[in-house]
Amino acid sequence: MTEKTQINMHIVEGQPFFAHEATINFTPLQISLDFKCITPRSDPRNKTPSFQLIHNVVMMEPWQAKALIDVLKNVISNYESNFGKIKKSESLLKAERTQKKLAKKTENIIKQESIPPAYLG
Repeated sequence: MTEKTQINMHIVEGQPFFAHEATINFTPLQISLDFKCITPRSDPRNKTPSFQLIHNVVMMEPWQAKALIDVLKNVISNYESNFGKIKKSESLLKAERTQKKLAKKTENIIKQESIPPAYLG
């Protein structure tokens, strides 16, 4: 007869985390995903703006990352089947358009400043 062995497992849960951005890097042996949450902080006593950056790094082997992609594709497909196609919000699209205009304007200013004067002296 086989004897049953009891194992106790203690789970340490991390804090819930909302990622505003992610950085992904790789080496031949692993892929690392660095999820970041950037939150502005304000202190009326200090005039200098400050930000809090929290990040969590997930490291995995390349085959695990590939399996994660398959799982994400499946989950997103199921989500869109239940709730409709995932789209960016109108406010985000508007912010992106504004940012593009500002970048183009800044690019034009830089180009104008780098053109030497066209006159003979």
